[in-house]
Amino acid sequence: MAFSSDKRHDILNKMTQETYDVFVIGGGITGSGIALDAASRGMKIGLVEMQDFAAGTSSRSTKLVHGGLRYLKQFEVKMVAEVGKERAIVYENGPHVTTPEWMLLPMHKGGTFGPFSTSIGLRVYDFLAAVKRGERRKMLSAKETLAKEPLVKKQGLKGGGYYVEYRTDDARLTIEVMKEAVRFGADAVNYAKADGFIYEKGKVIGVHIVDTISGKTYDVYAKKIINAAGPWVDQLREMDKSKNGKSLQMTKGIHLVFDQKKFPLKQAIYFDTPDKRMVFAIPRDGKTYVGTTDTVYKEDPKNPRMTVKDRDYVIESINYMFPDLSIRAEDAESSWAGIRPLIHEDGKDPSEISRKDEIWTSETGLITIAGGKLTGYRKMAEHIIDFIVKDFKEAGLKDFGACKTRNMPISGGHVGGSSSLETFIKTKTEQGKTLGLTEMQAKHLSRRYGSNADALFERVETLKPFAERYGLPIYILAEIDYAITEEMTATPSDFFVRRTGAVYFDINWARTYQEPVTDYMADKLKWSPRQKQQYFDKLQTHLHDAVVPDEVRKAN
Repeated sequence: MAFSSDKRHDILNKMTQETYDVFVIGGGITGSGIALDAASRGMKIGLVEMQDFAAGTSSRSTKLVHGGLRYLKQFEVKMVAEVGKERAIVYENGPHVTTPEWMLLPMHKGGTFGPFSTSIGLRVYDFLAAVKRGERRKMLSAKETLAKEPLVKKQGLKGGGYYVEYRTDDARLTIEVMKEAVRFGADAVNYAKADGFIYEKGKVIGVHIVDTISGKTYDVYAKKIINAAGPWVDQLREMDKSKNGKSLQMTKGIHLVFDQKKFPLKQAIYFDTPDKRMVFAIPRDGKTYVGTTDTVYKEDPKNPRMTVKDRDYVIESINYMFPDLSIRAEDAESSWAGIRPLIHEDGKDPSEISRKDEIWTSETGLITIAGGKLTGYRKMAEHIIDFIVKDFKEAGLKDFGACKTRNMPISGGHVGGSSSLETFIKTKTEQGKTLGLTEMQAKHLSRRYGSNADALFERVETLKPFAERYGLPIYILAEIDYAITEEMTATPSDFFVRRTGAVYFDINWARTYQEPVTDYMADKLKWSPRQKQQYFDKLQTHLHDAVVPDEVRKAN
């Protein structure tokens, strides 16, 4: 069944006719990874997400598939080894959404990192993470460090460590994993909330689902139910009356985005602040983004927002490391705030929270997975499905075999591996130009959609008559149509925030095209005037909150 917004109702109806091997609650990167692992092993799997796919933590990260260098400081050797190796796998399976990025770690007198400890740390990291030869760390002198990035603070500069991380588009990574799971037969729906559990003899056997768009309810049954709801896992455990022992501690991180004219950073930087926190500054598509903060968060995880205090902390951090810039709060074009759900064990000190992923099963049989990192999503999925496969085998049920995702491209990643990506993009760009697209437009579609570019090019041909009617450039019309019919984009916010990242990285583009995109979606999905206004207003809130801090918003 097509992964289309106008098929949501059909998919939900189909879900009520099945008894799934596994049913997942949560459509972030963890849930998507589980769906792909299970579906590729031949399991019958369904998934619901109460917001849009990746709307929670999975679209609000630092957008790095990084190897956990900071965990070396805590001697979490096993974690560094596992997560470090996963980076290369994530990159190889989806090179169109993940890019190697050399990272500069400047070392200053009195800072957290000294030349000796950094050199040793990065060398150990290279070894543990099995870093390939061309990406192994280099140590730079102060002069070489400034040659890489002249904006770095010169006073007290001793040199720099130079190593590779991987930059990603977290929301697009999530949707591509989900689309590949659907290709393998997974049933997945967004805006469908798990509203209660169904039990038999004290064991959980199903889920009550509410479609938050239509208000209709559905009952779905499965042999195993996985709670992968990120910041909401404890709410589901409370619903299951099984919240004990361990609980989530949420922390909030925010990032600010600047135009390169204001912050002309040419090199990604990982730097320490005067209070010994670590902050990233990363150039991306004509912008520079900086974060993150790390503050305890106790409010609703659905809409975390930047506060004036958050914003000022990031501004101070920038001016500490890049003093020549004199960046001010009003220079920021956009921002995002995200929640990290970390695991805390009762009776332990609040500082002893874990960033590892953990799996636990309640007495009712509800399986919860929490914690973990974006980078480790595939391995987390492998762990939990291995656990279920073992359980099925012991119960005399079908043996679904071993994990298959290690060398499996995700949707859009079928380009012949990372080494073939640039050749692929070049070929597709030329193809796009023959359809009347500019080189920039054709390259944009080829790079963003990878091996799915042909599906966009088909739309460029068929939708030409509509481009003028809606006042949209044909390449954008192709994107929005593809997003609706192949990526279950149900609202303008899904498109501008998560499918394109425009609210964060090109907010003026989002403002320019918000009305024609909403018009097209309204016609395509047959919205009532009320629905159309409601969805448009929701997008206005996203655009507003990306710029205006929480306290200012409340005061107005």
